[in-house]
Amino acid sequence: MKSLHMVAFVLLVVGGLNWGLVAFGYNLVESLLGSWPAVVMVVYVLVGLSALYLALTHKSHCKECMSGSQM
Repeated sequence: MKSLHMVAFVLLVVGGLNWGLVAFGYNLVESLLGSWPAVVMVVYVLVGLSALYLALTHKSHCKECMSGSQM
C-alpha cells in the first residue's frame, strides 16, 4: 500500500502544480501531452482518483493526524 500512496501523492503534486500554472495561463499537462488528448484525459482522471484516495485514507497515513492532536 505504501507504493500506491506514493504514486497517488506524486500525481496529486503534479495536479496541484499544473493548476498553479494554469492560473498563469500555462497548462503543463496539455503542453506535454496535447497531441494525445486521450492520454491527457487519463492523466486528469488519475490525478482526480489520487486526490479522492488520499482524502479518504489521509488520516491513516499522516503522522500529524495519528499523533492525536486536536485542532
